[in-house]
Amino acid sequence: MGGVGIDLLEIERLERALERRPGLAERLFTAAERDYAGTRARPAMHLAARFCAKEAVAKALALPVWDPHDVEIVGSGGPPSVRLSGHAGARAQELGVTVEISLTHTHGMAGAVAVAGR
Repeated sequence: MGGVGIDLLEIERLERALERRPGLAERLFTAAERDYAGTRARPAMHLAARFCAKEAVAKALALPVWDPHDVEIVGSGGPPSVRLSGHAGARAQELGVTVEISLTHTHGMAGAVAVAGR
């Protein structure tokens, strides 16, 4: 048995939050995720899509408790994938599922879908 999660975020909302809270990026994203976004013209757009993916994964796995670093979005050349650890990894193992994700963004919005299945 698996689940589906979806999340949507206004990119400007994340940009403002990152400006107000200097440590927020480190709290929400792994070093690799921040490094990837830092190579892009508008880093917050890519961080927003990754944040949505993290939230979508948490929903797909029905995670009551998790750390954003438990869900790492990997990939820079092809389709992104997800690396799970901590509570997220344990939950996926408990359910016997793997998680696939899809990210998208426009100038103003970012979104992601996650599907947990066997």
